Amino acid sequence: MHPDRPTWTPPARDPAQPEEPAQVRRILRLFRPYRGRLAVVGLLVAASSLVAVASPFLLKEILDTAIPQRRTGLLSLLALGMILTAVVTSVFGVLQTLISTTVGQRVMHDLRTAVYAQLQRMPLAFFTRTRTGEVQSRIANDIGGMQATVTSTATSLVSNLTSVVATVVAMLALDWRLTVVSLLLLPVFVWISRRVGRERKKITTQRQKQMASMAATVTESLSVSGILLGRTMGRADSLTKSFADESERLVDLEVRSNMAGRWRMSTIGIVMAAMPAVIYWAAGLTMQTGGAAVSLGTLVAFVSLQQGLFRPAVSLLSTGVQMQASLALFQRIFEYLDLPVDITEPEKPVRLEKIRGEVRFDDVHFTYDEKSGATLTGIDITVPAGGSLAIVGPTGSGKSTLSYLVPRLYDVTDGGVTLDGVDVRDLDFDTLARAVGVVSQETYLFHASVADNLRFAKPDATDEELRAAAEAAQIHDHIASLPDGYDTLVGERGYRFSGGEKQRLAIARTILRDPPVLILDEATSALDTRTEHAVQRAIDALSAGRTTITIAHRLSTVRDADQIVVLDGGKTVERGTHEELLAHGGRYAALVRRDARLSPAAT
Repeated sequence: MHPDRPTWTPPARDPAQPEEPAQVRRILRLFRPYRGRLAVVGLLVAASSLVAVASPFLLKEILDTAIPQRRTGLLSLLALGMILTAVVTSVFGVLQTLISTTVGQRVMHDLRTAVYAQLQRMPLAFFTRTRTGEVQSRIANDIGGMQATVTSTATSLVSNLTSVVATVVAMLALDWRLTVVSLLLLPVFVWISRRVGRERKKITTQRQKQMASMAATVTESLSVSGILLGRTMGRADSLTKSFADESERLVDLEVRSNMAGRWRMSTIGIVMAAMPAVIYWAAGLTMQTGGAAVSLGTLVAFVSLQQGLFRPAVSLLSTGVQMQASLALFQRIFEYLDLPVDITEPEKPVRLEKIRGEVRFDDVHFTYDEKSGATLTGIDITVPAGGSLAIVGPTGSGKSTLSYLVPRLYDVTDGGVTLDGVDVRDLDFDTLARAVGVVSQETYLFHASVADNLRFAKPDATDEELRAAAEAAQIHDHIASLPDGYDTLVGERGYRFSGGEKQRLAIARTILRDPPVLILDEATSALDTRTEHAVQRAIDALSAGRTTITIAHRLSTVRDADQIVVLDGGKTVERGTHEELLAHGGRYAALVRRDARLSPAAT
């Protein structure tokens, strides 16, 4: 990291937490786009409740009329009605689960995409200060932790193991025969559960892989280098769409995961819900055929115990706890969504169709924050279209900061930076992205093929254009010598390539974009002398005919610049050509003598 790069300090938070009702209203607003689906869920819940109300009335008729009067036909009809009630209720429950889970996952998708798009707009200083893991945690872990809350309408009623054991013991004490009938299908239920478990495990594996893929996209594109590359290449919207596509695939996997085996598990629920009807029917037939009678009280108590296996009250309490815990997660996400975006397009941006490339710094002042003081003061420099400017000076003098004002990675505090006479703050982002290319010493390559990395600058580039750019950057021969050629994976952060090779790939990528203004931010300072010469030849090809601003550490790379500016303490202390500044015998001459002493060691 450059010492003169900024650090980002998040805005001071109000020590008073936002009122909970206001936060709840904001959470509810997230569901507004899905009002129609939620209304359907409400209707399903209401219909299911109405259907369920019929069951006690059927039971009353069975106990008061069908069984005492030994009316077998009525008994069968009423029992069938109870079974149909259970079937309809279960079907409504599955549909309710499908809709509510889908809505919950869509809300999570909207939040992920909104946070990602917001981070794409944040200033570069934010990413130099914020840990990548923190950003990933907000998007993946915090939003993922909300899943139980946003899909709470699909919460299933589960039984506590202790309650199940106690209930089964009580059922055995009442009537062991009815208990055997109740548990007769238990092996089938276990088999179905194991099948569903394997299916969900398979889908969960796919889901976790997709989550890992999404996390990799976040790590690559929201790092300092990734943001720098995306911003200067004008690919912020494209990256956001790519991320949205990744998230879209995750939505499908999440819904499949929640719905896997739902119908089979619902069948178990139907059977369990139908067991009381079966028991009533069996008890009635037994009494009519002269078998051992089961008292009405025993029968009702036994059925009540069966239904007591479900614990809706506990489920509701658990949901309440999850809601409270999720409020903190929502607050963390809202903190990111509420971050101020300092660099925005004007309401009516200027678009330049033809860019000559004249760059002018007009009395530029720049300050990161009040505590750090001024970083740049009163900078006046004009670089004619096609001209070259070299900016040199000691570490921390503001060299990189000055160059990054051109593509609006930061905005000036006072004064202005113009491109072809138009203040860069008045230009649209697409014009700036087309106009200014940046090659820095921190070369960033995606974990993709060489061709994909080059096409990041120009997605529709042909193979011939890729080759021409690689030849101009003097890297084509090396790429062609690889077993997979341009299809070779560069590896995480390009680890399969040397520093010089990565730099030449970055140069080829910039050549492919063909910007009229080029910023070289110490592009060769981290290379050895031999590699530097190879990269410098590629830079010379890239610079030809372009307005070039070079931030130099090794002064041997700027001797031929049309204009050399020496910065110290954020101010211009010298300017002129190489020969003029040497003759002057000031700061630049001292830096040249320093390079001469260090050059033998560098080789």
